[in-house]
Amino acid sequence: MKLSMMLNYAGGFHAAVDKVVEYEKAGLDAVWIAEAYSADAISQVGYLAAKTSKVEIGTGILNVFSRTPALMAMTAAGCDYVSNGRFILGLGASGPQVVEGFHGMPYEKPMLRIKEYIQACRHIWAREEPFHIEGQTVQAPLPAGLGTGLGKALKIIKPGAEFRKDIPIWWASLMGLSVTATAEVADGWMPIFFDPDKYQNVWGDDLKKGIAKRDPSLGQLQITAGGMLAIDESLTGEAQTKILDFSRPNAALYIGGMGARDKNFYNTICKKYGYEKEAIEIQDLYLSGKKEEAAAAVPGEMLANSNLVGSKSFIKERIASFKEAGVTMLSINPVGPNAIQNIETLKEMIS
Repeated sequence: MKLSMMLNYAGGFHAAVDKVVEYEKAGLDAVWIAEAYSADAISQVGYLAAKTSKVEIGTGILNVFSRTPALMAMTAAGCDYVSNGRFILGLGASGPQVVEGFHGMPYEKPMLRIKEYIQACRHIWAREEPFHIEGQTVQAPLPAGLGTGLGKALKIIKPGAEFRKDIPIWWASLMGLSVTATAEVADGWMPIFFDPDKYQNVWGDDLKKGIAKRDPSLGQLQITAGGMLAIDESLTGEAQTKILDFSRPNAALYIGGMGARDKNFYNTICKKYGYEKEAIEIQDLYLSGKKEEAAAAVPGEMLANSNLVGSKSFIKERIASFKEAGVTMLSINPVGPNAIQNIETLKEMIS
């Protein structure tokens, strides 16, 4: 089991990079860079590659409507090249509000689009033949009757040194057919609000269907999940709750405020966990502008199970639960004054 952390897109990048440099020494294995509709993630990948030497650097995530499949493959190849083989291509679909409102692209067939992007990237990196694809969402070269008719199938040009032909591709899928497709074709899966004790209620059947169709050459589906990290013998009862409460605003934002009222996948996940009443209440409060009340309504059990906050014995139990659920990379957000010590302690626990 590896350790990773997410860099937020909302400011403080240089300070966060300084932390990554220190955390790398303490045992951090990977870092994910968010993009959303903020500064692009790729420029930050390059900066991190220059500042670090061992950690894997992934995008968490690039949405497939923002770049052509060829550009996605070129970008990943470039990041893998400058990082000496440490890049992870994290893909997702985002949502219609961002894709149509910000990128000006129709939000059509997102699951199929990601599958075809994965196919395209692997084709391009392999360099066995000029790139061509005749998909439902992706076509290259353009077929007859579209464009000038001068399009030519090409192989990606290798830089000064070879990039990997098997750059890992992780998929941030949330529901149904997308999770099934992830388990079938992606190297890794990036869920959200992952409760290792209850995840089967949300994704169990979908994962099984995808794994049943998975090509053995891909190996085991990698999974990253986790949350805040704080390890101390004093973190029981109210002290533990006080730390967990820091994650309430973010949980309320996703469960209550992401997407439209009738199309919020995070709200659906909360309901599938068995918190249907709470999910409805959180959304009603959040969309009414009562964000603090919405945060207070987030189920405490959900926070305790999906984060790593507590005594050593409690954290050991949570690690065992994550391992049993198939998680191969714990995602952590160290909080408090003992971040490096906590990372070192957690690294020892999972070794």
